[in-house]
Amino acid sequence: MNTDTGITRKRTWLDKSITTREVIFTGALVLCMLPFVSPPWALLLGIFTAQVIGHPFLHLNHKATHILLQVSVVGLGFGMNVQGALKAGQQGFVFTIASISATLLLGWGLGRWLGTDRKTSYLVACGTAICGGSAIAAISPVIRAEDKQVSVALGTVFILNSVALFLFPVIGHALHLSQAQFGLWSAIAIHDTSAVVGAANKYGPEALQVATTVKLARALWIMPVALLTAVFSRQGARKVKIPWFILLFVLALLLHTWFPMPVVSGAMVQVARTGLTLTLFLIGAGLSRDVLKGVGARPLVQGVGLWVAISGAALYAVLHWAA
Repeated sequence: MNTDTGITRKRTWLDKSITTREVIFTGALVLCMLPFVSPPWALLLGIFTAQVIGHPFLHLNHKATHILLQVSVVGLGFGMNVQGALKAGQQGFVFTIASISATLLLGWGLGRWLGTDRKTSYLVACGTAICGGSAIAAISPVIRAEDKQVSVALGTVFILNSVALFLFPVIGHALHLSQAQFGLWSAIAIHDTSAVVGAANKYGPEALQVATTVKLARALWIMPVALLTAVFSRQGARKVKIPWFILLFVLALLLHTWFPMPVVSGAMVQVARTGLTLTLFLIGAGLSRDVLKGVGARPLVQGVGLWVAISGAALYAVLHWAA
């Protein structure tokens, strides 16, 4: 009788403990929906939460992140204009093609040399080549990347974004880059659009205009890269199934171009950004201590090496060939 009572008390305490974890976890999730919580901070909060209380809904995590990633990518399409992006991006068209091709090729070689996990290596390369977290969000479902692989790639990109936001304006002023040169360089060498806009805004209005338009045109390369990835990643498959979210992304972009509705589009983009922030929190929350121990330093070394190489090459090209 006493034994049963002890077991009952133990179970009651355990149930209460689990409920407390769920409340804390839900509170952290809601916190990530507030506008002052950026994606990098959401990822860090998720990792911190995983270390302190664990993930009470871990069995739902993969499906939730998968859906949120795809919905977020579609929503980002409402912030792009096809005609404006193509017209404004003509200045950086050659640089864009050359840098994307070179970055993907160099990322593949560097990943093999370092022995980085194949999918993680590809996500880091795509994030560096195109537009950081948006590219990773679009490519990861195509190659069926795991949460840990996505988190490592996103973490690498966001760390370098934070560094670039402060470092690039200092280098630009030291080298006396014109605003047009700096805008082009930042659009090519900085991963995420948010970091590009932040760095260019510090440099000047012309730099901001060039950087924003070139980066917008560069982001359109998500589509062909994702489609080619879908083709080549399905080895042995009789039919290639195009991911539906890519088609919806194109549809959103065309709708925003042909039937502009600023209020609706602005709301969709904001929802997409919030969705990506929540996704990063959930991905970070899925990283247990055992998972973190297994990550290693190779993806980070690959990301830094790839970023330094493309930044240096782009800077050389801008100094010698850009007006």
